[in-house]
Amino acid sequence: MEQAYFLKSNQKNNEYGTFKDSRRAPIHRWFQYPAGYSHKLVKAKINEYALNKNSWILDPFAGCGTTIVSAMEYGVNSIGIEAHPFVYKVAKIKTYWNYNFDKLKQDKDVLFDILDKAERKELSNLHLNGMPELVKKCYSEYNLKKLILIRDTIQKVILDNRHRDLFNLALTATLRSASKAGTGWPYIAPNKYHEKVVEKDAFSEFRGCITLMLSDLSLTISNNNETKQVAHILILGDARKKHLCIPDDSVDLAITSPPYLNNYDYADRTRLELYFFGMARTWGEITSKIRNKLIIAATTQVVRTAQKPLTGEIEDAAPKVFRELQCKIDELQVVRLLKGGRKSYDIMVTGYFNDMFLVLRSVYEALKPGGVFVLVLGDSAPYGVHIPTEVYLGEIAKGIGFKTYEIELLRKRGDKWASNPQRHTVKLKESLLTLIK
Repeated sequence: MEQAYFLKSNQKNNEYGTFKDSRRAPIHRWFQYPAGYSHKLVKAKINEYALNKNSWILDPFAGCGTTIVSAMEYGVNSIGIEAHPFVYKVAKIKTYWNYNFDKLKQDKDVLFDILDKAERKELSNLHLNGMPELVKKCYSEYNLKKLILIRDTIQKVILDNRHRDLFNLALTATLRSASKAGTGWPYIAPNKYHEKVVEKDAFSEFRGCITLMLSDLSLTISNNNETKQVAHILILGDARKKHLCIPDDSVDLAITSPPYLNNYDYADRTRLELYFFGMARTWGEITSKIRNKLIIAATTQVVRTAQKPLTGEIEDAAPKVFRELQCKIDELQVVRLLKGGRKSYDIMVTGYFNDMFLVLRSVYEALKPGGVFVLVLGDSAPYGVHIPTEVYLGEIAKGIGFKTYEIELLRKRGDKWASNPQRHTVKLKESLLTLIK
């Protein structure tokens, strides 16, 4: 099966699947989310397929808006779907640029003035009652009170909803940079081992974030006259389902990076932000409000008593993939019992491909004849059982109706875990899967 595809290597583009480029780019850098990819990939595909203001791009896993922001910058209409409500909110803020800058700066000045005049006595009167322990462990008490004062002042003083959202996004960025704990992605590690030498002042970090964001907005809008000529739509919803605002045969290019099959809990990775802003208070609330709405890619999303079989629709579309995949799922059922964690990788793999089948079908229906679907994908090897995700999805896509597919190697993955004795020895990679309707 793994020989049944065309593979070409392009080392020039080996960072396309990472957030490194976007971390330095205006607008994109406002929220440092690791499960993203390079804005340069979107630009390259817009140029490759000669898209313009009459074209439409679809991103079924819009995340924090890399595709939509890039399409706006280069004058292409776009639609994004995102199921995670917090990340969707980030994307909404990053893709709204129609501000009255004089009024925005006035609100910024009012906010800064209040923070400048905040006295130690005022901060000491704030209490941390009800704040989850995880948040308390990430900051000194004084710095956490500063963050709370910023949050509460924004809510009380800033009347314009758009301005309030923008300032709250700056505060969101400040939550990570002003922490004394190891709050880099993907894990939050509030312990002595990961503690930073110096805790950055919350007020200073917040001012810096706001200043950077206003500068980015001004620069981006002045350099991109095309933005006013195109539309962008963001949907808080499920990529597995059909959406009425996306007609059949209407999209020129779909481009996305779906969740990798690597047991990465996308809901949990925003736990610090969700707790601080009161969007959730417990693991259970995150599950009911977010985790259960995402496609399956982690064992924290599955329950053994509610497991479902690999769907027959995959068998109809790609019988060879179905048989090979079922054998690997059966193998995982046995292997997991020999491991200390006994993680339900068998159910995770089953759920992932069942879900991705629905995504592929939904995007196929939205694409114009001749349209292209580009996916940034990583393969996986739960408990050492290799799952060539890009190959399986390519073959399933052909069974759905796509004419052909191509796989381009971007980079090797997993080397940094080589010293972990519990780690498998399978060589992993990241690739671009391109499907042609």
